[in-house]
Amino acid sequence: MYFSFVLTLCSNTKIEYNENHCYLYWRCVNLSELLPFTSAVVDEVADMTGDDPIAKRLRELGFVSGEPVRIVARGLIGADPLLVQIGFTRFALRRSEAQRVHIHLAS
Repeated sequence: MYFSFVLTLCSNTKIEYNENHCYLYWRCVNLSELLPFTSAVVDEVADMTGDDPIAKRLRELGFVSGEPVRIVARGLIGADPLLVQIGFTRFALRRSEAQRVHIHLAS
C-alpha cells in the first residue's frame, strides 16, 4: 500500500513522510531568491491581491505546479530583471513578478 502526505509547517517549509518512513524536508522559496543555474520546480503562483492579473498571466505562460524552472541571468543593477527559463522558453521578469512564483529546489 502506498501512502504519502505533506505537512506545511509555515509558508515556506514543508515536510513529506512516505511509505518508506522517509522524511523529506525542503524549504520553499520565491523564484526571485533562486541562484542562477540552480534547478527548481514550481509549487504555485500566489496571488498578491484577490484577482491578481500578473499571477494569472504567469500561470497562463506556464508557471504551473511541477514545471522545472531556473534563473539564466540577472540584471546588473539590483539584479532586475531576471531571465527565467521554464521548459525551453525564456522570460524576462521583474523581481516583484518572480516573488509570486513559489518553488522548491529540484532533487
